[in-house]
Amino acid sequence: MSFDILHIRHDFPILDLMVHDKPLIYFDNAATTQKPREVIDRLVAYYKKENCNIHRGVHYLSNQATEAYENARKSVKEFIHAAHTHEIVFTKGATEAINLVAQTFGRKFIHSGDEIIISQMEHHSNLVPWQMLAEQKGAVMKVIPVDEQGELEISLLRGMITDRTKIIAVTHVSNVLGTINPVHRVISLAHEHGIPVFLDGAQAVPHLTIDVQELDCDFYCFSGHKVYGPMGVGVLYAKEKYLEEMPPYQGGGEMVDQVTFQKTTYNKLPYKFEAGTPNVAGVLGLEAALKYIQDLDLKKIHAYEHELLDYATVELLKMESVRIFGNAENKTCVISFSIGKIHPYDAGTIYDKLGIALRTGHHCAQPLIERFKVTGMIRASLALYNTQEEIDRFIEATKQVRRMLG
Repeated sequence: MSFDILHIRHDFPILDLMVHDKPLIYFDNAATTQKPREVIDRLVAYYKKENCNIHRGVHYLSNQATEAYENARKSVKEFIHAAHTHEIVFTKGATEAINLVAQTFGRKFIHSGDEIIISQMEHHSNLVPWQMLAEQKGAVMKVIPVDEQGELEISLLRGMITDRTKIIAVTHVSNVLGTINPVHRVISLAHEHGIPVFLDGAQAVPHLTIDVQELDCDFYCFSGHKVYGPMGVGVLYAKEKYLEEMPPYQGGGEMVDQVTFQKTTYNKLPYKFEAGTPNVAGVLGLEAALKYIQDLDLKKIHAYEHELLDYATVELLKMESVRIFGNAENKTCVISFSIGKIHPYDAGTIYDKLGIALRTGHHCAQPLIERFKVTGMIRASLALYNTQEEIDRFIEATKQVRRMLG
């Protein structure tokens, strides 16, 4: 297929790094992705030529920065195919987006005895905020189980829904298992009962084409740093009707209309939810990242990554002591595994000495790890700049880990 991997790798300066005298192999992309030159250059250009607070000045720099920031909002709207630009709220990341909805939707719509449904495979970021809300409101949390293949037991969802169910919040793609959840089925079933659905898209946006209108989800979020953009910036998409009804998340500048000591009225959408000075550079870096992957062609990226996933899975399974967790029919390029009884942290230390960066532990998903009755997993997560040759080195490193620690 037409995918110039050597040219692409040249776009990412960090991939030239040597680690312990060995070329870096970066297989920790589910935690954060590396940044192409376009993103790095955009951050530098902003601070060199445009740095200014936005929306609050009439001078040249303020106007330039404001225009760039709002154009980036349009770019995000088009990238996820939202209906309206004002349905795009910039946040610090997916975690803040989830907390924003939990606290604002929750304040408005959740009461004692109401129910919140999540899944057993949630990242802590899409578990703890709802748990906190349930404790605050006296609500009940219900959990969709995960089967041995790493798929949601979606057939149980209908029986879990009652007239007290107020929201369903699930991950689009598991950060541990790579499972692509059947979110269309979740949304369709929820909407039969008039229940809104929140999708955590942090792991989906780097690997799937997202169309929030086609999905018909009510809320969607993702982080910039997992899609080749900067850290400290993220996106919340929400349908206009909910953003209008939900109270502000934080108070301060920008989110206000009129302020008196007696009463404050709030700004229009989306600014009602963007209190304080925003991460303008981060937003512009995110826009550059989204443009970068669009220019590469999302379909080609997805096909290439799937080839890497298939190759790495087959090679790993040739080793009898390797167990892969999560063998869903539909998954992205995340492989969590164990090597016999070798502790993940011990294995991770050896991989590091061999120049391979991957993740070990519970991956911020402790209930899911416990479901598989292990203390932790080794996770190799791939991205568009990884190669088959790197996978070969990874496989040889895995054999070395077995020899040294097995």
